[in-house]
Amino acid sequence: MKYIYTLILSLIIISCGDDEPVLEPIEVMIETNLEAMTTSGPGQPPAGDFVKYSFSEQSVVEGDNWDIAFRATKILVNGGFAGASDEPSRTGIAAGYVAVGAYGSIKNVDETLLVQDSETAYAIPAVSDEGWYNYDPQTYLVTPIAGRTLVFKTHNGRYAKMEIQSYYKDSPETPNAFTSQGQTYTFNYTYQPNEGVTTFE
Repeated sequence: MKYIYTLILSLIIISCGDDEPVLEPIEVMIETNLEAMTTSGPGQPPAGDFVKYSFSEQSVVEGDNWDIAFRATKILVNGGFAGASDEPSRTGIAAGYVAVGAYGSIKNVDETLLVQDSETAYAIPAVSDEGWYNYDPQTYLVTPIAGRTLVFKTHNGRYAKMEIQSYYKDSPETPNAFTSQGQTYTFNYTYQPNEGVTTFE
C-alpha cells in the first residue's frame, strides 16, 4: 500500500516576464511494501526479474522509463551498462551515489559523485556496509544503515534522493529473518522534477 504525501517545498514562481521560469513543485513521497523478491531458494544466488521503478510516475513501471530497479538487496540505475545477463538494459542517463548524512541534511546533488552502473561495479554498492545496508550473518537480517541517503540522477536527467526505511513487509520494529517477509522495501524519496535544478528545497 502506498501513502503519497506531496509537499510543495518549492514555490511555483509566477512569471513576471518571458524570461522568468515557472517551476514545478518538489514531490515528497513514501512507498511501502514494494516487493523485490527473488525466485531462487535459500542459499542460492538471487534470480528472477528486477522490479523497475519511476520516481516521476511514483510507481513500478514495465517500460524503459525506469530510474532504479530492485531485486533483493541490489539496486540498479538506468544508466551505464549491465553487469549480468539477467539485468534490464540501461537505456537512460541515470546515475547515483551514496551520501553520508541524514536524509534531511542532503539538500543538494553533488554531481561530481554521480556514477553509472558498469560491468564490474554498481553506482549503489551491493555489498554489506558499503552501500545502503548491513547484513548480520548471525541473525541473517538486512538492516538499512542510519545516515545513508541514496542520491540519483534519473533516466531523463532529473534528480531524486531516497532513504530506505525497511527491508521487511510492514516495517516491523524488530524484524525476524525467519518469520518476517524480506525483500520488501519501504522507502521515502524526494523528487526534483525541474530539469537542471539540483536542489531539494
